[in-house]
Amino acid sequence: MSLLIQRSDVGEFRRRYRYMVLVVLAAFAVLVGRLLQLQLVEGASYRAQARNNIVREIKLATTRGVIRDAYGRVIAANRPSYNVYVVPGRLDMTSTWPRVVELMGLRAEQRAELEKKIAEVPEARQLHQLLLVVDVDRDVVARLATHERELRGIEVSPVPVRYYPYGELGAHLVGYMREIDPETLARVQGRGYRSGDQLGAVGVESRWESYLRGQRGFRKTLKEHRPSLDTSALEQKYLEQPIRMEPIPGRDISLTVDIELEESIEKAMRGQLAGAVAVVDVRTGRLLAAITKPSFDPNVLSGGHGKKAVRELVKRLYTDPLKPTLDKTISAAYPPGSTFKPFSALTAMADGLVDLSTRVDCRGGYEYGRRFFRCTGVHRQVNLHAAMVRSCNAFFYALGERENIDRFAQVGLDFGFGVKTGIGVNPESAGRMPTRAWYTRRYKGQYVGGYSLFAAIGQGAATTTVVQLALAYAALANGGTLYQPQVVRSIETSDGTIVQEFPPRVRRMVDVNRQHLSTVQDALIGVVREREGTAHAERIESVDIAGKTGTAQVSHVTPRGVDPGKVWYFNRDHAWFAGYAPSRSPQIAIVVLVEHGGGGGKNAVPIAMRVVRDWQKMEEKRASLRAVARQKPERGP
Repeated sequence: MSLLIQRSDVGEFRRRYRYMVLVVLAAFAVLVGRLLQLQLVEGASYRAQARNNIVREIKLATTRGVIRDAYGRVIAANRPSYNVYVVPGRLDMTSTWPRVVELMGLRAEQRAELEKKIAEVPEARQLHQLLLVVDVDRDVVARLATHERELRGIEVSPVPVRYYPYGELGAHLVGYMREIDPETLARVQGRGYRSGDQLGAVGVESRWESYLRGQRGFRKTLKEHRPSLDTSALEQKYLEQPIRMEPIPGRDISLTVDIELEESIEKAMRGQLAGAVAVVDVRTGRLLAAITKPSFDPNVLSGGHGKKAVRELVKRLYTDPLKPTLDKTISAAYPPGSTFKPFSALTAMADGLVDLSTRVDCRGGYEYGRRFFRCTGVHRQVNLHAAMVRSCNAFFYALGERENIDRFAQVGLDFGFGVKTGIGVNPESAGRMPTRAWYTRRYKGQYVGGYSLFAAIGQGAATTTVVQLALAYAALANGGTLYQPQVVRSIETSDGTIVQEFPPRVRRMVDVNRQHLSTVQDALIGVVREREGTAHAERIESVDIAGKTGTAQVSHVTPRGVDPGKVWYFNRDHAWFAGYAPSRSPQIAIVVLVEHGGGGGKNAVPIAMRVVRDWQKMEEKRASLRAVARQKPERGP
């Protein structure tokens, strides 16, 4: 009977058995789920990781685009160079490294520096390429190539180096290259840059970086295999297509500038410590030349002479009180001085305050309130034409007393003063056309009438850039068309096919009375041709040019690091000349600024004269060549 009675411990076992089955089933479910996740969901990722463990992708350097001037002369190109790379995880420091040191001819300090660099590579990057030496000698390349099989972990790669055939000439406009720093690398993440790359630092090299840089190629190969091993089957299995992609060269850029004209400017500026010159095409607004002095050597700053040379030059440039790194054609603003008088005259004539019959008695200055504003001389009775030709401040002081300062600012803005030109190369200064409201804010409600007198002669708080002034005079010359300046004429492929052209762009048609404009133009011609003109003494007979001299006062502040014996230089006035040529059928506008040069008639005019004379000779030569080309008979088939 007792055999038919269920034991109590059997029920307990059955309950525990069910729990055990549930646990086993749950464990199998987890395993199956994880298996599905690894194979279906994350399978592609893990297969890619496994493939990367045996596949190495070698980057193929691209060729940066060439920069040419308006006539096809190369002003920024690439020269062949070879860099030595090391893969730390594959390099035997005991046997291979001493052989590398011997073949490369490294000095003891160089060896120690490179060994420290290799030792500091983190574990995670042991199988990545590390840049060892830049731009090695061709003999070194030949020795390393000869012993390639015994130098496991050492690789030599061809890398083009930027080269500037004209050196410092136009360096601010063209720019230079610099090695990408960690901060910039983080900012351009995802654009194909990597540590050790170079990119445009300033100028056209920077602004048009995306067109010039091109696109790298690559070549896939298997890691860690014996040279005698046939890897074709493995490559077919593990190397995904495409196995090789050729690099895409960067676009070439043709500028509007004429490098021969820039050479002429550089010669004319010899003897001057600092300044800037800009030449624009009156008919298109294209920039034909832009020179800043002092300049810098872009070949050194681009790393062509080594990193030590870069550090030394940068230190010297940034401690120079003449500011050689500053683009003085567009990034710096100066008081325009008397070069602004044509625009003051147009303002007063438009408001009916002055005409050719208006006269002022200049007795060496102008009395306003309790102050006596000095003139450049005693001119006695002068009208508008004579005041422009002789640069009589007294006449314009009288004009400034009658005119509203806001009107000077308005006409100045119409001609492009006080606003950025949109040239888009380097950081641009807007300059300043001060109004009554501006002075009121600046001096806490204390506005005085003398500010208007200063505005009439281009002094006070008014400032302009060299390119702004050149475009304004181009508008005077062409009848009132204010252009947007252009530096790039076209973008091309490496075989010369034009990808994009940039036609002239008009910013504004200035509403100016033709008779008033003609009056100003006649006065600008008189500045050069008439005996009493401020540019007459330094004229060149063969040069047909119209323009205005200017002497702009500066605030007496001594820059840091200036030798006390040279403080006098930085307290001298700036010398200006702004004009256009030829005087009756203008083609170019030119502005010359000599920093702390003193009188514009004595120091800026000779430079402008020589540059325009050389430009005329260049144009005559080109016209002659075109005529010969037209007369040359066509060759038959």
